[in-house]
Amino acid sequence: MNRKENIKQISEAEKVWDIAVIGGGSSGLGVALDAVSRGLSVALFEKSDFAKGTSSRSTKLVHGGVRYLAQGDVFLVLEALRERGLLLKNAPHLAHNQSFVIPIYSFFDRLKYTIGLKMYDWMAGKLSLGKSTFISKTKTIERLPTIKQEGLKGGVIYHDGQFDDARLALNVAQTCDEKGAAVLNYFKVNQLIKDEGGKISGLSVKDQFSKKNYDIKAKMVVNATGVFADKILQLDNPDAKKMIRPSQGIHLVLDQSFLSGKDALMIPETSDGRVLFAVPWHDKLVVGTTDTMRKKPKLEPAALEKEIDFVLKTAQEYLTKKPQRSDVLSVYAGLRPLAAPTDESEKTKEISRSHKVLVSNSGLITLTGGKWTTFRKMGEDTVEYFTKLTGERLQKSGSAEIKIHAFSTNKSSDYLGVYGSDREAIKSLQDANSEWNQLLHPKYPFTQAEVIFACRNEMAMKVEDVLARRIRVLFLDAKASTNMAPKVAELMAEELGKDEAWIEKQLKDFNKLAMRYLIEI
Repeated sequence: MNRKENIKQISEAEKVWDIAVIGGGSSGLGVALDAVSRGLSVALFEKSDFAKGTSSRSTKLVHGGVRYLAQGDVFLVLEALRERGLLLKNAPHLAHNQSFVIPIYSFFDRLKYTIGLKMYDWMAGKLSLGKSTFISKTKTIERLPTIKQEGLKGGVIYHDGQFDDARLALNVAQTCDEKGAAVLNYFKVNQLIKDEGGKISGLSVKDQFSKKNYDIKAKMVVNATGVFADKILQLDNPDAKKMIRPSQGIHLVLDQSFLSGKDALMIPETSDGRVLFAVPWHDKLVVGTTDTMRKKPKLEPAALEKEIDFVLKTAQEYLTKKPQRSDVLSVYAGLRPLAAPTDESEKTKEISRSHKVLVSNSGLITLTGGKWTTFRKMGEDTVEYFTKLTGERLQKSGSAEIKIHAFSTNKSSDYLGVYGSDREAIKSLQDANSEWNQLLHPKYPFTQAEVIFACRNEMAMKVEDVLARRIRVLFLDAKASTNMAPKVAELMAEELGKDEAWIEKQLKDFNKLAMRYLIEI
């Protein structure tokens, strides 16, 4: 995936793209993936880095949604369970089967969750990841040694998927790139270009680094900008009604010893009716989440003190090793792009309760709502509008069969497993230069070779891109990431041809960012 080569593609003034996608998170990448599976030409523009926003800040679960089943939303769960199965099949290097244990403290809960999760298994059909079952108190304690034992009756085991969200976004972008799409980060949309009849015929975009503008001609333009969808809608029509209601969810990252073992913990109903997960991830423990309505979307939302307190307090209620503020290695917040209710008069097509597709009078297609698990289906549903908009025949979607870039079924036990088949390229870099085989931090396995690889193959343009979304250490241990930053900046400057002033600015920007991932003790 080469940024310069992709810029050359969009520089062809006369080229008319089939679809231009605004947004490089899960929604936009899902649209691009489905479009290329049908042989359509695609240009995708992300104003920051791929998955910079919500799509790198999830609970790291690929799941049908046990709580949606409890709410009676059977269609949504069926759709998500199918997509879960497809994702684990098409990206096995990034998504895998994760066992969960629900601790049971009453006979009624045993009955409710045993029956409910049997239904969950049945709904997954052939794509089931394993049977749910009730286990004794002794077995529950064996699997969750730090679980609260007072009143414990046993546990229910069930299976869902777990993944690395930002790395999946990168690999999907690479998949689209390999199939001919021009995929670009740090490209901001200035305006929507319209013909004499007021219909959208393209975009004006700006390279955030060179400051050069490009006009892109496209038969269909898709607004897939998540919580920022309203901004593009207002570019199209300044009077457009707001479609998004941002809901914030936060996660605390702790040492895995707070749970220990390989199982994840799921508390289906906390004191205020929320769900709490504690999920092993990259040898750490991700604990969350919250559901706090926010007024305005932000690229870097901050966790509220009351959210941090809630997650810690709830975790302390269920764990014998009680986490304190001083134990939090990193805290991150993400905004869910919830689709606001719409009235009958709007030209809106509701695909499901999980995502909606809006067709503006100008022909702008807007995808709102949804979640990572169903990103491919969201893309498929959106691309279906191509025929309605252009009148051109559309091939059948093939995205359900596409193996994602770096696909590998060779299960590696080391940390390079998330690179899939790309791990060999990293090994080659390590062998080619002994310095590149050196660690970036004594406590973590990441090497200098990964920084070189990220610059050459994964379109990393800033120190943040590497530390937050290529090797994920900002999310795993914010303090350690600041210790790695100087070496990362030095390596990137050499690869990208940057000077000392660039290094200085990058370090200043990254250290300021990292402070948002640390909490005051």
